[in-house]
Amino acid sequence: MSENQKLTDVVMPQLAESLVSATIAKWLKQPGEKVEQYEPICEVMTDKVNAEIPSTIDGVMVELIAEEGQNVSVGEIICRMAVAGGAPASAEPTPQTASAVSNVTSAAAAGDQSMRNRYSPAVQTLAAQHGVDLNQIQGTGMGGRITRKDVLAYVEKGGAAPRQPQAPEAAPARAEAPSPFKDLPHADPAVTPEQYIPVQPVSERNSGLHMSESPKIPPIEVERGERETLIDVTPLRNAIATNMRQSVSEIPHAWTMVEVDVTNLVLLRNKLKDEFKRREGYNLTYLAFFLKAVVNAIKDYPIMNSVWAVNKIIVKRDINISLAVGTEDSVMTPVIQRADQKNIAGLAREIEELATKTRQGKLKLEDMQGGTFTVNNTGSFGSILSYPIINYPQAAILTFESIVKRPVVINDMIAVRSMANICLSLDHRILDGVICGRFLQRVKENIEAYTLDTKVY
Repeated sequence: MSENQKLTDVVMPQLAESLVSATIAKWLKQPGEKVEQYEPICEVMTDKVNAEIPSTIDGVMVELIAEEGQNVSVGEIICRMAVAGGAPASAEPTPQTASAVSNVTSAAAAGDQSMRNRYSPAVQTLAAQHGVDLNQIQGTGMGGRITRKDVLAYVEKGGAAPRQPQAPEAAPARAEAPSPFKDLPHADPAVTPEQYIPVQPVSERNSGLHMSESPKIPPIEVERGERETLIDVTPLRNAIATNMRQSVSEIPHAWTMVEVDVTNLVLLRNKLKDEFKRREGYNLTYLAFFLKAVVNAIKDYPIMNSVWAVNKIIVKRDINISLAVGTEDSVMTPVIQRADQKNIAGLAREIEELATKTRQGKLKLEDMQGGTFTVNNTGSFGSILSYPIINYPQAAILTFESIVKRPVVINDMIAVRSMANICLSLDHRILDGVICGRFLQRVKENIEAYTLDTKVY
């Protein structure tokens, strides 16, 4: 490093007022790479959402202090950068960094080697690309496990050998999983394609929040043993597990359900959906009508919009609805702010925007904060009954189940009606059966009150 340069510590910023730590998900810059001001240097995961950490200076990345997957407290150093005067004379790590890596390698070599022969798919793919013999690499991971960094370091030292392209059958152990929807006739070699009965694909699933397209196979990296498969727990999955465990261990859950006749709602939506799609460019889903019924019921029973605070119950004035949106490998809860101030069309727009952001991984911290009551559209999967876990620290969560046609008795006569179940999990410290029963009845009344004359604007 030249004399007119200096090392600057980059610390974990406080991304939100209540945030005390974040997990490094992925480094976007490596030692030796130039970094411009405001350019993202890494991706982080919090218990709320993913975010990118932008650089506050122009410089060159010198040293990565925090590792991918490591939880870092706000204010702790995550990396060091060289600033002022351009790039450093050498892009190699500092002597201190090289020494630390050497110490880790030595410790791994002398310590536990129980994971030595377990290779992740990423390591196997990287080794195949560079023609590297993994038996020649000393692992620095837990239990002597070889990491991607170990392979890259070995390649940089000239350990890679030229390798001819392999035949398809000699490809790395982990190949991309075939789509269960596209390649199904070839999944079982014992069955000929003529034995399969073709099924017409579903072109549209209007009842769902996130099921407008066929679900993708989650890109999960696994390790395969003789009799078991190991799946790495991602930081996001770990955050979900922590929140769910906290909710179940701290909140005394209770559960109740009502049945709703949604025949009029189905007729109303069928009447409006085509014109709405032409006018707005997105679907008018049942969920928008359901949310409107819920927020109007919360207005009548504001205790549902509360949180437990040990010696008091805090009732929130703003009705901010958290939507449970599922992706391939996680569930996020983006928030519709002040949902009670929006009409049905406005709620439909919010649902579409938040669902799209979630699927594309573009949610921001502000999209995830301030929720006071959670709604989940489990009916999009065909579910008719569910027992949801409360979105801590809220007081309740409501699920809207699948709409099915069933025979029901009306005025001592049997009729075929479109019916759906509404399931409620409640915090029994705050809410009791009487208030929740009345709340569910009000939601039921609001849904069954829809007619062909109901306005969405």
